[in-house]
This record gives sequence, C-alpha cells and structure tokens, in this order.
Amino acid sequence: MPMRRVWVAWLLSGAVTSAQAATATALFAGGCFWCLEADFEKLAGVVAVESGYTAGKTTNPTYETVARGHTGHAEAVRVTYDPARVSYPQLVDYFWRQIDPTVKDRQFCDLGDQYRSGIYWGNAAERQAVQDSRDALQKSGRFKTIHTELAPASVFYLAEDYHQDDYKKNTVRYSYYRLSCGRDARVKLLWK
Repeated sequence: MPMRRVWVAWLLSGAVTSAQAATATALFAGGCFWCLEADFEKLAGVVAVESGYTAGKTTNPTYETVARGHTGHAEAVRVTYDPARVSYPQLVDYFWRQIDPTVKDRQFCDLGDQYRSGIYWGNAAERQAVQDSRDALQKSGRFKTIHTELAPASVFYLAEDYHQDDYKKNTVRYSYYRLSCGRDARVKLLWK
C-alpha cells in the first residue's frame, strides 16, 4: 500500500484525534479568576487553567468593561483536564469547596454580578452532574440557599495576557489580595 494511503487510513482511523480526546474542558466562575486559577492548578489531573470571561452579552469583553459590570460576563476559568485522572463530577465537587455558594453576585470581597459564582456545562451528562451535585448539597442542609448560577456553557473569552497566571507572576500582591479578601478564612468556615 502506498505511503499516502497508509497515512490517510491512519488519519481516518482517529489516531490523530486520540490525543485531543485525552483532555476535556470545564467552565467555572467563582469571584476573582486569579484565585480560581490558582486553586484548580493544584488539583491532580488538571492540565491547564485559563482566566477569562463568560455568560455575558458583550462580544469580546475586556477586563475594563467586565469590571464596570455592564457586560453580563462573569470572571471565569476554563479548566482543561485529563478525564482519566479526574472526572467532571470531581471537578464540580472541588469547585464547590473553593467558593461561597450562599451569596448572590459576589464572592468574598469582590462585589457585582461579574464576580458571581457559576458552573457552565457543555453537554447533557455534565448538566446532570451539576444538578445532582447542587441537589445533594441542598439536601445536606449545609446551606439554606445556594445562589450559584447553573447554565449551559456559552462563549469563553480569554482574559488579557497579564491576567494569565497572575498569582505566579505577582506572588506578593496576589497573596496580599487573597488574604485581605478573606477568601481562605471564609472557605474554611463554610466547608470545615
């Protein structure tokens, strides 16, 4: 068989896409995207985390427009993960424990709908996992009300380069922000 046919047969067999199928993505919003990025990058099975904006009405939002609160977008992260190492339901469970689901349109010291918490599913199985997780959390009686937005994924706009890995590039400023915002203390109190 000529080499070209072998290459085409190999290509059509799906061998090239197997590397692509080795990862999946998930979208979460939980206040400051720097904090969520730092939290998710600690989780085994997570390959990459990118900061950005989602669930809004404005095309190509910028940090400045989102921060003003008129775009409808939330600061969010896109988590790329290896489903063989961490499942989507495990990501959702981990997410809950990084946020305060009891507040509407804020997280910790950040106020406004751009800092709302949210889980944005990509398919029916993810939708079911998200709803089951929320229902189990409500049934547990831990929280009277859960304000976390649950919705289908929409366009994710990557944040500006200077926001990516900010917690690594500006460690002192980031550490001060996280501590002064009370994020870790509140999470510890909620999820002890």
